[in-house]
Amino acid sequence: MFLPIKDYNPTTRTTYITIIIIVINVFVFFYQAVGSNLEKSIVKYALIPWEITHLKNIDKPIAYEIDEKSFFPVKRPVYREINPILSILTSMFMHGSFFHLFGNMLFLWIFGNNIEDFLGPGKFILFYLISGIGASLVHILFNINSIIPVIGASGAVSGVMGAYYILYPKARVKTLVFIFIFITFVDIPASLFLGIWFIFQFFYVGSGGIAWLAHVGGFIIGIILINYYKKKIDKTIIEFIE
Repeated sequence: MFLPIKDYNPTTRTTYITIIIIVINVFVFFYQAVGSNLEKSIVKYALIPWEITHLKNIDKPIAYEIDEKSFFPVKRPVYREINPILSILTSMFMHGSFFHLFGNMLFLWIFGNNIEDFLGPGKFILFYLISGIGASLVHILFNINSIIPVIGASGAVSGVMGAYYILYPKARVKTLVFIFIFITFVDIPASLFLGIWFIFQFFYVGSGGIAWLAHVGGFIIGIILINYYKKKIDKTIIEFIE
């Protein structure tokens, strides 16, 4: 197991959009966990592949909650409350646990600020959303009849990581490495860190209730998008010089 701690790749400006995205994710998580009910919110507002492929909500409850205000505890059904298409967006800002949130936001902060620095805030917003939506569609493609709720920024963050792999392969990443009882810090090239991470996603496909193929899809979409933007930026520079 390995975990990135930081990269040695400074930015040329303050990356406000990355910070704002992190703040939104943190706010949504704690609002749902403290001010609402986390599991109930996930059932209501997460992405469900079946609903996307059928373009309608499931018309029966997929979970129940205990009404603790009643004198005798009563099970109440929880129904879906969001347009299926809109759930693709809302699911990108929801997380199922603190560690789920922490992992995604750590990766976003380490790799996202440099991608925002390269693209600029406007293009970075589009890049992030397209990567996340595209990753969700990849998951749906392989799970068209699934009624298991899907949440998390992992697909969008994977897109950011794919872009970083292309733009900054030689950047060093300080990494915490766990090998059984052996724990150490090593500085490794981003291309190696991200390449290993990408390969590992295939080993986990179908396990743990995690949308591993969304990670793969997001990473590939990020590579495609950043190559597109890079060509446009390079073309603009060449035209300016000429």
